[in-house]
Amino acid sequence: MVPRTSIHLAGYAAAAAESCKLSSIFVAPTPNNYASSLETLLKNDCKSGTIHIKDALNHFNNMLHMQSPPPTSSFNLLLGALAKTKHYNDVISLYNRMVGVNYSTDFITLNILLNSFCSLKLSGFGFGVWSGNAERALLLHREMSNGNVLFGVLFRPNLVSYSMIIDGLCKEGLVNKAVKAFLEMKEKRISPDVVVYGSMVHGLSDASKWEEAKAFFNEMVDQGIRPNVVTFNVLINALCKEGKIEEGSTLLDLMVQRGEKPDSITYNTFMDGFCLEGKVDNARQLFVSMAAKGEERDVISYNILINGYCKCGRTNEGWRLYKEMLQKDYKPTVITFNTLLTALFQGGKVGDGRELFGEMQRCGVTPDSSTYNILLDGFCKNNWLTEAMELFQLLDKTGHKLTIEMFNCVIDGLCKGGKLEDATKLFESLSPKGLVPTVVTYSIMIHGFCKIGQLDKANNLFLEMEKKGCLPNVVTFNTLMQGFCDNNDAPHVVDLLQKMAEKHISPDLSTISLVVELLSKDDKYHEYLNLIPTFSAWSDKFALKSQTFSLILADATSSMQNIAAGPPSQRL
Repeated sequence: MVPRTSIHLAGYAAAAAESCKLSSIFVAPTPNNYASSLETLLKNDCKSGTIHIKDALNHFNNMLHMQSPPPTSSFNLLLGALAKTKHYNDVISLYNRMVGVNYSTDFITLNILLNSFCSLKLSGFGFGVWSGNAERALLLHREMSNGNVLFGVLFRPNLVSYSMIIDGLCKEGLVNKAVKAFLEMKEKRISPDVVVYGSMVHGLSDASKWEEAKAFFNEMVDQGIRPNVVTFNVLINALCKEGKIEEGSTLLDLMVQRGEKPDSITYNTFMDGFCLEGKVDNARQLFVSMAAKGEERDVISYNILINGYCKCGRTNEGWRLYKEMLQKDYKPTVITFNTLLTALFQGGKVGDGRELFGEMQRCGVTPDSSTYNILLDGFCKNNWLTEAMELFQLLDKTGHKLTIEMFNCVIDGLCKGGKLEDATKLFESLSPKGLVPTVVTYSIMIHGFCKIGQLDKANNLFLEMEKKGCLPNVVTFNTLMQGFCDNNDAPHVVDLLQKMAEKHISPDLSTISLVVELLSKDDKYHEYLNLIPTFSAWSDKFALKSQTFSLILADATSSMQNIAAGPPSQRL
């Protein structure tokens, strides 16, 4: 069906195509009628959000070439409609065309432009050194704020422009610059509203700056600005993710006291917080209470609780909840199926997983990359290699984009299934397919070679990954050291420990275990013990400080000395 705006302009477009041959008087045979009709079309289509991008571009071209161009408000309607439909690149492009022909703009036009810059999260959109478009918008805003006349328009910053800038900066993670813009706004005696405070609270919460987010929230309340449900939800979400459910509950009480009714997002946030803490029964109670409080549960509510059950090993209850969804006509999403598939495969229920995948397709839910990763990983880890390879080859043949994660699943399955030659071929096919092996890929292959005693190949692969800029992690080191340890090759283990120290990679419990194992096998453990380096920093929550590492090794050495000396009754 041809859009009515296209039909209306068909004759005009044909006339415009002949403009190079005819006098300019024939470009728009009835300019007044067209202008009036255009204004009506713009108001109807732009405000309803139904305007098509092609129609919008046609309108713009016609407007720009009219003998008596329409007012700036018409251009603003068009640009505003494009911004609402997220055609931000087109807004910027059309704005530049307006400026290029010296067409007048106003502060509304510039606000639309700023909003488009802030909403574009792409780096380097032709703006050189700026990391993102919110920064470009900020610079443009400051130029205008300093009283510079830009494109013939004297711009005065206002609440709307600052609101867009601050929101854009927060969404790009530039919260420090957002704070500066907020302070600058107050210096100009422009009072922030609930939207600005909400953006700040959201941005700081996402940046894990909880104390600062709380300070902005408290300031908003002190200023007599009533937080809305969105602001409360953002703060409650931040608290729940930090495991501060009690503080979140206190905030919920305040929310109710101030007359804001919790919505499904509020309840879902608390449910997710309880599940993260392993308190699935609490989440279930909240889930049940939603209906009693007149708050409708949604698919997200079900997904959260199903995930909570599956994560704590109560897959059957998650499955019952899934069946309840279907009975109550809630359509499961890809997240629902991915959650259940993961749980089924982890529980070794491969047949049930295959059946659920079939049901997923019958429900009309399209699998995503995560779904295929789950299937491939599930098949491989449950020794269903044939099914994994069939699926992998099918995805390849049907043009599905194969990710490095998918390759990792299959390569790992082949290595563990004793098919190292096939795994090597698959590994070597990565580069021709434009994929780059990750530290996980290398670690899998190194483990495969170590498992069959091909330590030279494992070591060569370790050296290759470093040359190609893929830095090994503690798992990679442990894998290769275990291979050398199994071969009673203490010098190589010590060498790798020294490399770990040089790269500031801290040992974990597995590292200590295999080193102790090696020292217990070798009579020259004193000699090797003196060569083991000192490790300094923590690498993660499982890492051990150098003192701990040394203490455990010292304790192990003492134990070995006692064993060598014999029972206490036999010692001198």
